[in-house]
Amino acid sequence: MLTIGLLALLHIAAPPGGAAYREPQLAASRTLVALAFGSGNSIFVSTSTDNGQKFSPPVTVYEGGILPLSRHRGPRVVISQGTIIVTAVVGRTAEQGPHAHGMASDGDLIAWRSTDGGKTWRVGVRINDVPAAAREGLHTLAADGHAKLFSAWLDLRAKGTRLYGAYSNDSGATWSPNILIYASPDGTICQCCHPSAAFSQTGELAVMWRNCLGESRDLYLAKAKDGQHFGTPQKLGNGTWMINACPMDGGGLAFDGNRITTAWRRDRSIYLDQPGGPEEKLGEGKDVAVAAAHGRIHVAWIDNARLETWNSGKVSTLSDGASFPNLAPLPGGEVLAAWEEDGGISLKKLP
Repeated sequence: MLTIGLLALLHIAAPPGGAAYREPQLAASRTLVALAFGSGNSIFVSTSTDNGQKFSPPVTVYEGGILPLSRHRGPRVVISQGTIIVTAVVGRTAEQGPHAHGMASDGDLIAWRSTDGGKTWRVGVRINDVPAAAREGLHTLAADGHAKLFSAWLDLRAKGTRLYGAYSNDSGATWSPNILIYASPDGTICQCCHPSAAFSQTGELAVMWRNCLGESRDLYLAKAKDGQHFGTPQKLGNGTWMINACPMDGGGLAFDGNRITTAWRRDRSIYLDQPGGPEEKLGEGKDVAVAAAHGRIHVAWIDNARLETWNSGKVSTLSDGASFPNLAPLPGGEVLAAWEEDGGISLKKLP
């Protein structure tokens, strides 16, 4: 690990000869930062108790079976009342065919919990109530800061791809019956773009996904004031993306208090958008992530392997060899970034 002044640059390297560390995800509370990632068919978590200055050696959450780790598939992590919760889609039987993407044909969305700061992990529980319905491997996880969690995923329990979800009122120990959030009148939503979800300060839940209407593949947002019953979805942005294919890129969603901020890709461009207003182009690229806190918005994305970040109108380059960034706000107002680099996970604080 290398520490440089105020902005600490850390690199968590995979063991020599081992599988690369993939798809990093971050969560932070007042006293703990959790970093989840996948490697081969295993899920790991590293933790920090000093606001992201250094991280513990990785602890195994799950190993064995089949864990897809491509195009935003892989684990998600939140912290809820001192409990770390990790979710991922795993299975035992490999999908076959040209579009298998390393997935399992019997993939289920599983939640694991740690109540001792990530040192030990309990046996996972299944969230999808129809077996193998979550096998596409693309999902999201959100926490309200108390004991409520919500997960949404691309669901294949019927013909076409739909957006389903479930909530937990006990920090992930048990989960509700599944909820149909959205089914496209054209028979399917975008089949390979991950959804995003977040809670507002007052408990309102927002879920974002890429829709499929005609040949348009645009981002849509639905909100639930009670965290369960969703209103009419709204399209994000004034433009549209006419493409008869899946871009495998779902964007990011964050609340600052009760203000929603979204960031997403349309064609080769990255946009920032607050529902009801015009989108703002930030740059060119893909694989966008967003974090919002203390009145400030940070966005990160990849442009030809360069990791670009945006804040207050300024674009900076963090790395020339990165992929799949993730962002999380820290208690003091900074934002922590994590991304894939050189077979491991790199992290850096953004002021």
